Amino acid sequence: MMSAERHEIKMFTPLTTGLLIIIIAGAVSVYKRLALGLGATTNLQDDFPWGLWIGFDVLGGVAMAAGGFVIASAVYLLNMKKYKPIARPAILTAFLGYLLAATAIFLDIGHPLRLWHPAVMWQINSIMFIVAIHVILYTTVLAMESSPMFFEKIGLKGVQKFVEKIMMPIALFGTLLSTLHQSSLGAVYLIVPEKLHPLWYSQTLPLGFLVSAVMMGLSMVSFESILSTKFFRHPANMDILSGLARGSLVVTGLYFILKIFLLVKGPGIAAAFDGSMEAKMYLLEMAVGVIFPLILLVLPAVRKGMNSILLVNCLVIFGIVINRMNVGVFGMLRHAKGRGISYFPTGNEIMVTLFMVAAGIFLFKFAVKFFNVLSHEEAEEVH
Repeated sequence: MMSAERHEIKMFTPLTTGLLIIIIAGAVSVYKRLALGLGATTNLQDDFPWGLWIGFDVLGGVAMAAGGFVIASAVYLLNMKKYKPIARPAILTAFLGYLLAATAIFLDIGHPLRLWHPAVMWQINSIMFIVAIHVILYTTVLAMESSPMFFEKIGLKGVQKFVEKIMMPIALFGTLLSTLHQSSLGAVYLIVPEKLHPLWYSQTLPLGFLVSAVMMGLSMVSFESILSTKFFRHPANMDILSGLARGSLVVTGLYFILKIFLLVKGPGIAAAFDGSMEAKMYLLEMAVGVIFPLILLVLPAVRKGMNSILLVNCLVIFGIVINRMNVGVFGMLRHAKGRGISYFPTGNEIMVTLFMVAAGIFLFKFAVKFFNVLSHEEAEEVH
């Protein structure tokens, strides 16, 4: 995006004002959690320690950030230069996503000020350590991948060019880390076979998390690109959007095959239609996030229309978020209920989650306003 066009972006619009109100209210909820503790501000308990903040903010947020490694891999490792114009916003979105996920973890643990412990107190046999060290390392990589726009802004052209020259090994390391991290989040739930409902528990949970994260990543990048054309008023690149849609078709097809195979091999097809709460949530997840998008993406006309692609993106994003909530929350409720335990997030938990979403949107708009994120110059160079 040209400098003059960035200056035309208004920071204080009714939408931005609404975001700031949510951020302020959410900041109060964050303060209450830090001041009063988890017990006074959440419905989390020893027998149900993970809820909305892990299911949505961490599992869902990290999946949304997968577009960073997908596009970075395509551009810097596979030399698919067509997608270079969307590399910066995709990587920035991933960076913001990981920062917010780290914030959610900070708020969710009993002693937030000990968040740094895994960096120096290694427990190599713990899957939680693997998750923690991946978050630390990949957030650092995303900061490095996002740094050229910062160095460009403050006039350090030499540093900017140096980082851009070493972007390939940075992207390679980032892809390795993100692949491991997306799958390791699924691996966390391998330790609760008795608690997680059979509709979601499987030894292939890590693979399922990885494939669905790629689905989410492609859809988030496309979703973000389409919205930026509407809100920031720059031309849409239908070649890029159609390419992302074709990629989504392939990955969604693979994920559908994997899910059906696991259903047949595991609890059986009848389990998805027994009328239970878990069955209904499973069918909702599959219908919204997999089956409907797959049917639409098979149609060539859908892959060529911006509004139809946007619809598919919304379905996939919503469906994968439901999947993460199913694994992290809904799939655990039956076991918890059997022990006399119930969970529903408090208003404070919901407010903190809204704070995370609003902060992510506001920070992205701020970056687009003051940094060269949506670069038309790059698009001209590629074509």
